[in-house]
Amino acid sequence: MERKLYAYRCRKCETLHYPFRMVCRGCGDNDFFEFDAEPLPRRGTLLTFTFVHNLPAQFEVARLGLGIVELENGIRVTGQVEIDDPRLGMDVVGDIGVVRRDAYESRYGIVFRAA
Repeated sequence: MERKLYAYRCRKCETLHYPFRMVCRGCGDNDFFEFDAEPLPRRGTLLTFTFVHNLPAQFEVARLGLGIVELENGIRVTGQVEIDDPRLGMDVVGDIGVVRRDAYESRYGIVFRAA
């Protein structure tokens, strides 16, 4: 099963939001049912990144890459970066994947790899 990440478009003013917001930042409307889900593109550009080295026990890696990516539609998202030598401005592709495992369940998020 392919998992997707969604943005939400206001039906009144067409402003695209990610993550979901209760109030549209474009027109100020706050009717919950006035937004349509829209799949986000998978490709984007790496704007910035960092590595975390002191992780809690739930993470089974020595370091964790985190980055901010601007997707093809202009939306910016934060996700894990699984690239050995990331560079600012490089093209990346995001997929939904397991970002952490707890005792009884897996946690999902967006994971970026080199395009």
